[in-house]
Amino acid sequence: MPVFRRRRSRLYKILETFARGLFQFPKDGVTGGMKGIEACSKEIAKVIAPLPLSVEVTTTERGKVIQQAQTFAGWAENIVVKVTIHGPEGELENLEIIHDLETKHDVRVNVTAMMSAQQCFLAALAGATYVSIFGGRVNNMGYNVCSEIAKLRKVLDQFALKSQIIIGSTREVLNVIEWLEAGAHIVTVLPNLLEGMIVHPYSKETVQMFLRDAAKAEEMLGEHKLKE
Repeated sequence: MPVFRRRRSRLYKILETFARGLFQFPKDGVTGGMKGIEACSKEIAKVIAPLPLSVEVTTTERGKVIQQAQTFAGWAENIVVKVTIHGPEGELENLEIIHDLETKHDVRVNVTAMMSAQQCFLAALAGATYVSIFGGRVNNMGYNVCSEIAKLRKVLDQFALKSQIIIGSTREVLNVIEWLEAGAHIVTVLPNLLEGMIVHPYSKETVQMFLRDAAKAEEMLGEHKLKE
C-alpha cells in the first residue's frame, strides 16, 4: 500500500519505512517526480527491488519522451516511467507514445496527471501498467474521487485490463483507507501521513497503562519477596 513520492521524501524516510516491513506487496513501491537524480533513483530502485520505482519524464516532445523513458527504464529493471495523459495544452499524442512504450519498447508506464475515470480508462486501453488519479485535487474541485475510483475499477475488471489504479495527492490519513476501499490498488502516502496512521492517542494511552500496571505488578512482587 505505501508508495512514497520521492521528490518530497528524504531517502532515509523511504529506507526507514522499508525496514519497518511496510512494503510488502508487488504493487507497493516508490514514485519520483521530474527532479529525480539518476544516482538517487538507482539507489532507491536497488533497495526496494523488485518493487516498482516510478520516475517522471521531463519533456513533452515525442522523440525525447521515448528517449528519456528508455534511459530511465535502463537504470533498473524495477523502474516505471511516468508520462502525463496529454500535453500542456491538451495535445493528444501521449496515448500513442504510451502504447508504443509498452508494446514496442518494453517500458512499463505510469500514466499521471489524470482527474477522471474516463481518462484512466483510455490510458488503460493504451496499455499502461499503472493509471494515476490525483485524488486530493479531484476532491478540492468539489467532486468525490471515491466515485471515480469505483467506476474505474469496475470497467477495468469488466474489460479484463491489466492496469493498476494509483491514487495520489493524498491530503488526509482517512484518504488512504477510503480510497483503497473504493477500489484503488495503490495509494501514495507521504511519511507524515503514514506515521499518522500508526499512532493513535488511545493506543498511546493503552500502552502507558500497560507499563504502569507492569510497574505496579513488579513492585508488588518485590514487596512479596521481601516479606518472605
